[in-house]
Amino acid sequence: MRARLLARIAQVPGAVVAVSFRDLGSGHSLDLNAGLSFHAASTMKVPVMIELFRQVERGWLSLDQPLLLVNQFGSIVDGSPFSVDAGDDSDSLMYRSVGERVPVRELLERMIVRSSNLATNALIAVVDARRANATAHELGARDIRVLRGVEDQKAYDAGMNNTTTARDLAVLLAAIEQHRAASPASCDAMKAILLRQEFNDEIPAGLPAGTPVAHKTGSITAVLHDAAIVYPRGRAPYVLVVLTRNIPDPAVARTLIADLSRIVYQGLTPP
Repeated sequence: MRARLLARIAQVPGAVVAVSFRDLGSGHSLDLNAGLSFHAASTMKVPVMIELFRQVERGWLSLDQPLLLVNQFGSIVDGSPFSVDAGDDSDSLMYRSVGERVPVRELLERMIVRSSNLATNALIAVVDARRANATAHELGARDIRVLRGVEDQKAYDAGMNNTTTARDLAVLLAAIEQHRAASPASCDAMKAILLRQEFNDEIPAGLPAGTPVAHKTGSITAVLHDAAIVYPRGRAPYVLVVLTRNIPDPAVARTLIADLSRIVYQGLTPP
């Protein structure tokens, strides 16, 4: 499997790719550049989700609690206000609710399944990125950095970005699947949301049709990621994370991730 993965990656000149695989049945694993740091893009929404459920369990929040949705946030650099752009958001419909009270449950759903940047910033303002970061580290994702919400340009210019490694995302997804990220009920609720992901052109595209995949994608310019729990028929689930950068064409990156997913699946499943 390792040789096939490396050969496929080599077909994209200049690409930087990290892979982390965990077979949750046998305990076998495979890592390629798994400790290499990448801009996290929207994969940072996974630790935000974990921390949110933990705060619900503590009684600090309720999933049915309504939040006034605004499109103004404070930069982590100096507190100066900024807004997120509907044109750059994969969930532009969320902006119709600005000025209204929206339940935490709906914001959480949109943050994951539609990767709403507006919903993400609204939730980070409540749960606190520092708490999400600390929880991720407590679970063993030792190198991930969850510093801020989305489109904080001053922070970006200052190099204050959310970053992750493939290994860290694999650790967090395994913790969700194995009911270690929070209570069993909360972990099952997280998996159910991840299973409803609407963007399925990467890891799911390399699998047989109908294979359940609980996953979160992420993308910015020349960066595309997918982090997944895969549930093949007739065997234990596995975690697969693929992070990519330096691939300017998103279609090339999507095809690469789908092909790597297919190689892993074929390596685990007898013909």
